[in-house]
Amino acid sequence: MNQEHLKEDLIIIKISGNIIDDEARLENFLKELAAVKGNKILVHGGGVMATQLAKELGIEQKMIEGRRITDKDTLKIVTMVYAGYINKKIVALLQANQSNAMGLTGADGNSIKAHKRKNANLDYGFAGDVDEVNVELFQQLLGNNIMPVIAPITHDGQGQLLNTNADTVAQEIARSLSKNFNVQLVYIFEKPGVLHDAEDESTVIANLHYSYYQQLKIKGLIFAGMIPKLDNAFAALNSGVQKITIGSANNLSLVLEGKAGTTILKDE
Repeated sequence: MNQEHLKEDLIIIKISGNIIDDEARLENFLKELAAVKGNKILVHGGGVMATQLAKELGIEQKMIEGRRITDKDTLKIVTMVYAGYINKKIVALLQANQSNAMGLTGADGNSIKAHKRKNANLDYGFAGDVDEVNVELFQQLLGNNIMPVIAPITHDGQGQLLNTNADTVAQEIARSLSKNFNVQLVYIFEKPGVLHDAEDESTVIANLHYSYYQQLKIKGLIFAGMIPKLDNAFAALNSGVQKITIGSANNLSLVLEGKAGTTILKDE
């Protein structure tokens, strides 16, 4: 028998800040997610709220290709917003829909260890790149019918918190757990999928192969915020994740079935 058939299925969903900022859309999405059967992990961002709070506090924010430069003050803000208000709000809404959830950062249960990003050309500050995912912890939570809800704050094992791109967190969790589960990784945001024209939502690319993505990126036809999402999607696909889709919070069930959104594919 094929070993893949012996594994349980696992859906890992990453939702972006624009969904989180719209209370009605977030509530509707989480209600639909709670109704989905089986093993689930939810990873969330929250960039818009963090940016707004930073502005109110007079702390300048810098973004490079959709990634936040995290200085000491910005780290405090993203920890408060991501690991605090947003994470607990999502958990509370899931509990309201009879879906038992537990909010975690990478420091909780030593779930995600990372190191401070090193880049010769650019100092990203306290941005973290993932080293290790605690597979056993996630298995235990899932085995007890608990949905982990992950805020993208990791730690280095030496007491330092790090801000890690949420798309990367979702990809690393998916990659690590793909050894034990048949993983479907789903990126949910405000658009219906990856678009040929960012201003025209009717131009969804149903199937996106790696070579075509590279062409679009070279031509500047992929907007900055999508680049980390797609880079991580293709990295996950090459690391054992079974299926990857990108789509809208408005039709989660269709995205999960591959009937809406964009399916990420290897080159044939």
